[in-house]
Amino acid sequence: MSRWVEIAFDCLPLRTVGRMDIPLDASPKFRQRCERIKTALEKHGSFNTYYLHNAACKFHLTNREDDGMIEFRFEGTVITDQSDLKTQSTDLAVELVRETCDWLTAPIVEWFHSSVSHAVRVEFDRYIEAGDLAKAKERMQKLQAEIEKSGGHVGMYL
Repeated sequence: MSRWVEIAFDCLPLRTVGRMDIPLDASPKFRQRCERIKTALEKHGSFNTYYLHNAACKFHLTNREDDGMIEFRFEGTVITDQSDLKTQSTDLAVELVRETCDWLTAPIVEWFHSSVSHAVRVEFDRYIEAGDLAKAKERMQKLQAEIEKSGGHVGMYL
């Protein structure tokens, strides 16, 4: 373990969502995700906005893996500046999923809950600096071109 905070996420640039319809045969879980993405688009637009999903944030409070860990699941929107080089804000749904701290109290959990968005902003800036944002945009543009070329229907291009 080399970091105090571990953050992992999948990133969907909202500008790559070309269609808002949800396939009729979509599973309930996929349908719900599509609805959340539609809501994010309606609330924040598609310019300089990114939808993070399959996301987790772990805080390590000790140097032992099996003691002193608080893990949250999150999903939501990251908004960057006009040049796509710096995170401006986040709009995340955050949920505590696991902890290995027998000394936790409700105020401490709430403080870490609110700390997730701060940690995500820092990590998303690192994501941009590493060039991963450009790679994600490129992958989505290729996928969209392939779908348009084949006439396929995948709904919301996910």
